[in-house]
Amino acid sequence: MLNRTTTVKALFLASIGLVTACSDSNSGGPEIKIGSKTFTEQYILGNMYEMVLDDAGFNAEYNAIGGTNENHAALTSGEIDVYPEYIGTALITILAQEYDSSMSVEQVSQTVKDAYGEQFDVAVLKPTSFNNTYAMIMPKERASKLGIETVSDLSQKANELTLGTDLEFSERGDGLPGLKKTYGGFNFKEVVSLDPGLLYSGLEEGEIDVTSGFGTDGQIEAYNLLILEDDQNFWPPYPAAAFVRQEILDENPEVADRLNQVAELLDSETMRNLNWEVAGNGKEANEVAREFLERKGLIKTK
Repeated sequence: MLNRTTTVKALFLASIGLVTACSDSNSGGPEIKIGSKTFTEQYILGNMYEMVLDDAGFNAEYNAIGGTNENHAALTSGEIDVYPEYIGTALITILAQEYDSSMSVEQVSQTVKDAYGEQFDVAVLKPTSFNNTYAMIMPKERASKLGIETVSDLSQKANELTLGTDLEFSERGDGLPGLKKTYGGFNFKEVVSLDPGLLYSGLEEGEIDVTSGFGTDGQIEAYNLLILEDDQNFWPPYPAAAFVRQEILDENPEVADRLNQVAELLDSETMRNLNWEVAGNGKEANEVAREFLERKGLIKTK
């Protein structure tokens, strides 16, 4: 059983403690309801969405909803108006389409944009330049000792290892089931289901051998971890974009302008640094979001 230390708990709670931003709502402006998934990067993006829209005169309200399916259901039912989603996740998990590794980022994005508009009356705004792809991650020393450099290597040696991951990765098509289908193997000695905020502590403490992570996780460099090469090109591109109900954009075109401005500023290095401010330095997501947006001039300084 994983030793979930007090320190790690504190950092995790800090990252979710204020999943709604502390911005001053504009009660007289049009209401915009924002959702997100429940991990650090999404908390930061959700807070950014709320802050730039509040600054533009909207009455924006942000609450973290849950996983991919929960956010999609909330969006299409009108419970929320916008949330940050990843292009690859939309393609595989929601649209249930096969990813062709020959497709460019632009082709994947256009496929998702067309399908969401037609099927759900949802607009997909400008993607970020960062690619928050899923990744299999191990401590460098442990991987070197076992001769593991690629996902193929991992698939064949999984029976010697304990995987720590979240419940969603264990079930979704671009998670463990898809890896088994593409690579074969992946029969781990044990699979431990953890809160996303506790995965890297499991590697650091040696309680698990490998975890699923994301390309923009700040812990990768901080903890001297190795991203295993996806040598079969299993994962599609995962830039983030604002997914918005078209009705909202028809009534309020400025929503797209403001959210696209956020996307334009977020490259891989920037997102890793922002994530580490929360996950590594214990700052709250809304604080990190506000400092960044003020520094970039997207919102007024308080």
